Amino acid sequence: MDMLWAAIVPAVAAGGLAGGAAVYAVCRSRVRQARTLLDISLQLNSTLRRSEQIELIIGRAKTILPVEAASVLLLDRERQELFFEVATGGKGEEVKRIRLPVGEGIAGLVAQSGDSIVVNDPAADPRWSSRVADTTGFETRNLLTVPIVKGGLVEGVLQVVNKRGRQPFTERDRVLLEAVAQPMAVALENARLYEQLESSIHALAATTKIKDRLESELQIAGGIQMSFLPRTMPSAQEPYDVCALLKSAKEVGGDFYNFYKIDQSRLFFTLGDVSDKGIPAALFMAVALTLLKGKMKPDLSPGELLRMVNDELAADDPMLFATIVCGVFDADTGETTLSEGGHCTPYLVRATGEVQPLKLRKSLPLAAMPESSYYDTVVTLSEGDRLVLYTDGITEAENGAQEQYGGGRLQRFLQMTPGMSSAEVIDALLMDVFMFADGAPQSDDIAVLSLMRR
Repeated sequence: MDMLWAAIVPAVAAGGLAGGAAVYAVCRSRVRQARTLLDISLQLNSTLRRSEQIELIIGRAKTILPVEAASVLLLDRERQELFFEVATGGKGEEVKRIRLPVGEGIAGLVAQSGDSIVVNDPAADPRWSSRVADTTGFETRNLLTVPIVKGGLVEGVLQVVNKRGRQPFTERDRVLLEAVAQPMAVALENARLYEQLESSIHALAATTKIKDRLESELQIAGGIQMSFLPRTMPSAQEPYDVCALLKSAKEVGGDFYNFYKIDQSRLFFTLGDVSDKGIPAALFMAVALTLLKGKMKPDLSPGELLRMVNDELAADDPMLFATIVCGVFDADTGETTLSEGGHCTPYLVRATGEVQPLKLRKSLPLAAMPESSYYDTVVTLSEGDRLVLYTDGITEAENGAQEQYGGGRLQRFLQMTPGMSSAEVIDALLMDVFMFADGAPQSDDIAVLSLMRR
């Protein structure tokens, strides 16, 4: 929206010279454009299918900028090529068969540099490549191309061609089209995760029908399960130290965790336990993690997120449910907002070694019942304080005499952890649990997450 106002202010100032009526007309036009941009952001969340999202963007882009054709080219990073995911206009299907190397033509240069380009006379511009025009016979009078960027990386480009009325593209057109492209990268990433999930579920559903390939099925499921978990830990420069570990009792299990940055100062984290084991639990876990990440927004509290995810999961009346804790940690203030659904009590370990059980307001596990309420609890982490989440595979671990590890042993262990890194705490905790079990087989999945403010 800041980009939009950057275009509005000069126009209003100029309109003031022509009189109040001109200023009013310009403002009305800008308000309509702002409403269209807001509508784009809202509609992007209405579907997780990439082609539908892009067609929504294309349609709205042509509403803001009246043009003859528009297209989205996505970047195939492995082949370093652009391909047309969606192309509108009479030659749309022919255009979609073309691939452009990064660096070729206007689109390739935008993908390479990340900078928008306006070309109002293609024939006189040496950067322009006529390969697409020659293939389709489409006359290109002018074009405007802007990058689709996520996390500083170009994911593709949005291009509009031939402004109607034979008018040239302006800098204001560039600002407006960049505002249209801005929410696309996040939406496309969510769609990619959703497509990956659908593909994985279909593959697993087909594989489970063949009993003599059970071992192969379990290996596939285990790989898919691990692919949904974070693969890298934060750098030493981050103002927090977070680490997590999952150890399944069998090839695949139902415990899960995730953490990722919401913005520059806030970290989202979650840990949970699906009620079953094996392939059904792994599939349910994959769906839950995808929904948690896909629906999380910067202005959403953990309790609101769990309510939305629960409604989505419970709508299908699944045979499974999942206990869960999730939270948002603000590295600037140490303020941590937590919400839970039927899960084990988290522990707050102060830098002094004091261990405090966090009595969060209890709610039902995810998918246990539709329209359940979830509540937020706020705690503050000071420097050196640590938050520990775990599943009942820790506290219910048994030794040969069928004694459980228990919450008391866990608290005594945590009292000895000040000064340790999160990875060291998790390694030492697992060693303590396995030494207690003294060779007894692991009967349940184990997941642990440690978050410390530096």
